[in-house]
Amino acid sequence: MKTQFGDHVSVALNGNVAVVTLNRGPHNFVSVDFMRDLADACDAVDANPDARAIVLQSEGKSFSAGADFSSSTDAVASGMAGINALYVEAVRLYSVATPIVAAVQGAAIGAGLGLALVADFRVVSPEARFSANFVKLGFHPGFGITYALPRIVGEQKAALLMLTGRRVKGDEALAMGLADELVPAEDLRAAALRLAAEIAENAPLAVVETRKTLREGLAAAIKARTDIEHTKQSVLRATEDFQEGVRSVAERRPGNFVGR
Repeated sequence: MKTQFGDHVSVALNGNVAVVTLNRGPHNFVSVDFMRDLADACDAVDANPDARAIVLQSEGKSFSAGADFSSSTDAVASGMAGINALYVEAVRLYSVATPIVAAVQGAAIGAGLGLALVADFRVVSPEARFSANFVKLGFHPGFGITYALPRIVGEQKAALLMLTGRRVKGDEALAMGLADELVPAEDLRAAALRLAAEIAENAPLAVVETRKTLREGLAAAIKARTDIEHTKQSVLRATEDFQEGVRSVAERRPGNFVGR
């Protein structure tokens, strides 16, 4: 049985694994409502004693291509108030008690990378692409990435990714510790489900408490870091470089940045 949360998030129980599916294809661009629905879905999983692990997967070409800054109607794209509201939902996602395995089949870019980092583990296909591309937009990283990414891959690799904005393929992600398993695209969901089931077969109270210890203070740290990120993003959003960055990324060309 599938339960729907909003228009683009559904939850189905497979044994003791809750399969949470994002369906805002083809790119699953983040929005405040979309992430609120996802957080609501995860809260519902937390409240279900039969659900002991989560698989987070998405329909479409991209796992999530982040914010669609070319949109004139989306709250995240059109103003900093929308971004701040998005970060409220990011903190909610980091507060989820149930372990999460993300199945990443395509692009996880910008805030989409941030969403992938919420998970405890990432199972990826070779076609996966990870990128903290904010500097290419003339922007500052957000969604807590400046805290979460170094925690997973180390400060040096995180700095390399954030200061170059480069894209990392599935095999590269595995090598740097950003991904935990690399499998063919046709096996991706099954592999993520197997890993989640391996977690879910253990004593649920022990799993939750162990994870709580491992992630002690993480949600609070993400809240503090997103406050800083939001302040810096507010300044950079008003620059000529940000406007040029949005244009250049949309046009798939290097930005002609002027430093103002």
